Amino acid sequence: MRRWGKLLTTMVCALLCGGVLLGAAQASAAVPAATLTPGGRAVAPASAPPAVKAMIEAANRIRHRPYVWGGGHRSWNSRGYDCSGSVSYVMHAAGLLESPLDSTGFMRWGGGGGGSWVRIYANKEHVFAVIAGLRWDTSYSEDGDRSGPGWSEQMRPTGGFRLRHPLGLFSATPLA
Repeated sequence: MRRWGKLLTTMVCALLCGGVLLGAAQASAAVPAATLTPGGRAVAPASAPPAVKAMIEAANRIRHRPYVWGGGHRSWNSRGYDCSGSVSYVMHAAGLLESPLDSTGFMRWGGGGGGSWVRIYANKEHVFAVIAGLRWDTSYSEDGDRSGPGWSEQMRPTGGFRLRHPLGLFSATPLA
């Protein structure tokens, strides 16, 4: 009886340890990063989900439009965008958001913590996204002399921001 108990304990431990190790490997697996062209446009990795590709295409369309406070909140197509309007625009293009949110709305939007492909950083005053490893933001940019949304390969300080991620990324239907 004692032999069966040890055997059963060993098997359960092996299954649990194997599951933990497998989970750790999956959790630490990095996704391919998007790249920036010399002109500052982002190029999605070939293996990116359709929603991520749609986000990057949409962001490239409004990249370098001027910063306009409240821009992107009355209409998806705006002459300029603020931080939350530009993040809302790309989430909408991916089929993940029906109407624009302000930065406080993004503090509660989606799921808590970071996603593998998309991370949203939001606080009461600002929101930005990291999409396939590139930062989509209206400030802290090294993207030339500009105002408004753009891409950066450099991360910015994240103290005071809530980390969120979109739910349904892999099942989203991007807009045409």
